[in-house]
Amino acid sequence: MQILGIDVGGSGIKGAIVDIATGKMLTERFRIPTPHPATPAAVTHVIEEIVKHHNWEGPVGVGFPTSIKNGICLTESNLHKQWVGVNAETYFSESIGLPFRVINDADAAALAEMRIGAGKNKSGLVIVVTLGTGIGSGVFFNGKLIPNCELGQMHYNDYQKIEHYAANSVRKHHDLPFGKWGKRVNKVLNYYHLIFSPDLFIMGGGGAKHLSKIEPQISVPVPVIAARTLNEAGIIGAAMAGEELVKGRA
Repeated sequence: MQILGIDVGGSGIKGAIVDIATGKMLTERFRIPTPHPATPAAVTHVIEEIVKHHNWEGPVGVGFPTSIKNGICLTESNLHKQWVGVNAETYFSESIGLPFRVINDADAAALAEMRIGAGKNKSGLVIVVTLGTGIGSGVFFNGKLIPNCELGQMHYNDYQKIEHYAANSVRKHHDLPFGKWGKRVNKVLNYYHLIFSPDLFIMGGGGAKHLSKIEPQISVPVPVIAARTLNEAGIIGAAMAGEELVKGRA
């Protein structure tokens, strides 16, 4: 089953046709810079260009950088405030003429990781944590997604958001040694463990490639493993989310 997956990010919007059974991208990803301001009309225009580039006429899955409930954007995140309250699925479908399924971008990446990556066949409560510009998260119980768990938005000590304390971008901006950054990541994981008691953490995002450098600082009472899908997870997971459309559950 093939579906076009599109990953909407703060700096770029990219898409590719995906075989959702295997998680393999069947085309090269096509990327267009995210428009500024990223209004509904501007973002929709870019998505339409990606659809046309792939000569695509089927269902489309989109990973979107906001909290999504029943297709409706609850927050603006890195996009424009005009998105708040908009049903992105309806907006895209009416503008482009194809069926759309839209989910949170971190949930999309985590979905790919659970189906074809390090989380495959893992049961219990699994938290996929992405360390990038912010801290994204995808939470699964016995393989089923619990949507919109924005754990990076939680407060921590004097920080308004925990992602302002330990995201990979924070490490870069403050030129933190890996040892010091690792201690911060460890505090975050232990904080999450205190509240959720997961069975497994999977580390993704740009910071995942540094996991081996911070492992000496990680002391959580459950396994912490690296993600496998990494940079393509957003596109693959978005396409997988679109499977519902094929089954007639739009």
